[in-house]
Amino acid sequence: MEIATVTAFFKWCTLFNGSLLLLWAAWCVFAPDLLYRMQTRWFPMSRETFNIVTYAFLGVFKLFFLVFNLVPFLALSILG
Repeated sequence: MEIATVTAFFKWCTLFNGSLLLLWAAWCVFAPDLLYRMQTRWFPMSRETFNIVTYAFLGVFKLFFLVFNLVPFLALSILG
């Protein structure tokens, strides 16, 4: 596989996953009550538990986004 092909793959992965991360963070910042009401219909939990779970998953997703999408894209862009 050529570096240009892999770079293009990671570019699109970075764009899609970065957009998803920004959308999720925007929901958490601008509409936390709506998000809480929607999620507790399926998974009843306290507000404190919901906040911990939401921000923990957001942090893990951000870490995976950086390590498995952005860093490889930047490294391949430098090499290319």
